[in-house]
Amino acid sequence: MIVPTDSQFSQKSSGTRGGFQVTATAFTVLFAVVGFALWGLPYYYDFMVQQFGWTRGQVTSGNALSKLVIGPVFGFLAGWLVDKFGPRRLMMAGILMAGIALVGLGSISTLGMFYFFYLINALGYVCGGPLPNQVLLTRWFDKSRGKAMGIAYLGIGLGGAAVPWVSHLLVQHFGWQAALKILGIIIVVIAFPMAFFVKEPPDAIAQREVVRTRAPQKLLSGAFKTPAFYLVALGSMCSIAAVSGIQQNLKLFLSLDRHYSQGETTRVISLILACSIIGRLLMGWLADLMPKKYVMLIIYLLVAAAIPFLFAGGGLNTLYIFAFIFGIALGGDYMIIPLMTAEMFSMEILGRLLGVILTADGVAEAVSPWWVSHLRDTTGTYTTGFVVLIGIALLGATAVAMLPRRRVTV
Repeated sequence: MIVPTDSQFSQKSSGTRGGFQVTATAFTVLFAVVGFALWGLPYYYDFMVQQFGWTRGQVTSGNALSKLVIGPVFGFLAGWLVDKFGPRRLMMAGILMAGIALVGLGSISTLGMFYFFYLINALGYVCGGPLPNQVLLTRWFDKSRGKAMGIAYLGIGLGGAAVPWVSHLLVQHFGWQAALKILGIIIVVIAFPMAFFVKEPPDAIAQREVVRTRAPQKLLSGAFKTPAFYLVALGSMCSIAAVSGIQQNLKLFLSLDRHYSQGETTRVISLILACSIIGRLLMGWLADLMPKKYVMLIIYLLVAAAIPFLFAGGGLNTLYIFAFIFGIALGGDYMIIPLMTAEMFSMEILGRLLGVILTADGVAEAVSPWWVSHLRDTTGTYTTGFVVLIGIALLGATAVAMLPRRRVTV
């Protein structure tokens, strides 16, 4: 049997009708599952603290518990399912779970139900979020992969920029619980039809045959023996920890600690996600022009540089500077991980490698916000937690600086 090479997998043109549909689908699904469901939930934390009397640690522990349970259990499985069956069916299931989770969170009154629906939300993120979309885009595009990924990831930026304003409007008219239910319905209505009609890559069957023929376990074991894999994993974990530690606590910090109004906090949060649109386009463009290692390094250094502006004083103007820098970095943060992994390792095992890396990222994404909020509950200030996040971001940048520039041979 003639076995296609990696490059033969990816000779799809970004100008084809199928490529356009795939990019539009990934854009819409990321808009809903990540922009609305993931980035939208922290907007409601202060309402839960005020209505139910929960602590900051409790409202952020939902994210921590769900990611720690769902990530390790289902992250590896999701990567295997994507490689075996393709991303489309997994994506549809994820969209439904994300919508159900928000509807459920809009109905809760106890911590037990809060944790249950947050578990459903995390499962929706694993199945319908970055993993299947990254694999779908990577298999459809070759030379324009960075641009396609950047365009698709604009969905997160637009969704994240829109959801504070949508939530603010819905809360004013219907209350925060009804607002969450409406957001859940919106997610399913706009994203599920796109995922239902999207097509798998034309050579998806051939790819799965190649995976069976070329002994993927041997490729996987070889990748796991290389320092580069662990440097990519460490770098991404550190950056995700720094980003999520800020993101999950930002509304609590601005609203309850700094006493900014709902309108002012909405503007800051929305500005971050609006600037992330610029970041996604810029980093996607750079990723097609220069080694992705250097793009990754730029992103991680920007994360570290942005955080000091949060507690530097100076009022809203300083917060707007933070929002601009942090937004640019956020735009490229999640997007650069699959691009770097695809550049370093074989396409045949991309889904499984991303399953491992994103599972590790999920642990960092879970622990960091809870730990920062717990420090705030015990010390009465966010300063210590934010300083540690700067150090974590710099550690991630150090790991990326140690990566080789060329593909790893296993």
